[in-house]
Amino acid sequence: MFEPAERLKSVKISASAAMTRKVREMRAQGVKIVGLSSGEPDFASPRHAIEAAYKAALAGDTKYPPQDGTRALKEAVQRKFKRENGLDYALDEIMISNGSKQIMFGATLASVNPGDEVIIPAPGWISYADQVRVAGGVPVSVSCPENNHFKLRPADLDAAITPRTKWVVLNFPNNPTGAICSRAEMKALAEVLLKHPQVLVMADEIYEHLTYDGKEFCSIAEVEPRLKERTLTVNGASKAYAMTGWRIGYAGGPKAMIAAMINMQGQATGGVSTVGQAAVAAALDGPQDIIASHVADYQNRRDLVVGWLREAKGITCHLPEGAFYVFPNIAGCIGKTTKGGRRIETDTDFVMALLEERQVATVQGAAYGMSPYFRISYATDLESLREGCKRIREFCADLT
Repeated sequence: MFEPAERLKSVKISASAAMTRKVREMRAQGVKIVGLSSGEPDFASPRHAIEAAYKAALAGDTKYPPQDGTRALKEAVQRKFKRENGLDYALDEIMISNGSKQIMFGATLASVNPGDEVIIPAPGWISYADQVRVAGGVPVSVSCPENNHFKLRPADLDAAITPRTKWVVLNFPNNPTGAICSRAEMKALAEVLLKHPQVLVMADEIYEHLTYDGKEFCSIAEVEPRLKERTLTVNGASKAYAMTGWRIGYAGGPKAMIAAMINMQGQATGGVSTVGQAAVAAALDGPQDIIASHVADYQNRRDLVVGWLREAKGITCHLPEGAFYVFPNIAGCIGKTTKGGRRIETDTDFVMALLEERQVATVQGAAYGMSPYFRISYATDLESLREGCKRIREFCADLT
């Protein structure tokens, strides 16, 4: 009889993945769902990237790839880091992986020993903590409250660091809040980290290009060059180029760290799809105007969604500065009863009742480490957003 390994007993299925699966099941039963739970751009991948993949396949670039990535893509990533982030990485300080998620998983498994602590600002992406648990580490949540615009306060970071701290995770623009750190705010966090030379920095920059209202993105390894030798700069093609299904992530970091991650990747999956790498090389080196077009669309959607949600009874909604999520506060809905007779005690109750009574899929804030909130992705078409927000307003209006 099969028994899961001990390491899996503290690891739960991602709440967003669970919601996506439930939506698929309901749709298969003929239920029309407005899906606002998935952080997946609804735009097409760049045509020149698709053509590059096709040409690579026709040219016979279909054999086993190098475990660390093709030279062509690593060179494109090298140029990208230097051009856009002011970071100069040698080729043996760069690796390619099956999405940025595998980059971070590999880094965690390659470095975290049982009992090591990893500081994760909350709210934060669901998988950070579970990856740490799989490695036998201890995730340490540090609250980033709404009254500080969901940003990590230097004093709170400093207080959370102990002799067991191995990593600090920084994700700005943030999933699920859209928070961005200014250069001055990033510098203040860097000053704390300089006091603790044993701590590594995992900079998840996957939403780098998705910033609004003139807000500027900055990489901590560029803001404070003295941290570069202990920072893993993580990125990928999924969000900026709408290439989620191509599964290409990349990272720059210290040579010894990258070598350990390549070893780990070689045991897990080997190299990464050759045609996918060709596509992303073309995306990184090709015209970048597609990003500006996407950002303009996202900002328009953000403004509309925030406006619509602010009309909902019992909901308050901040204005996110980046990424493609809003993270509304539903404190005014807690303790009430839905039209269908369900008591709303938690944000999980809220999102499940919203799905089953109004057929709108979202994700509870508890999954990201902060309640009572819920996450909406506006990386979908405007009509779905309009209809979804209309149903949310109606759902809230019916609460008693």
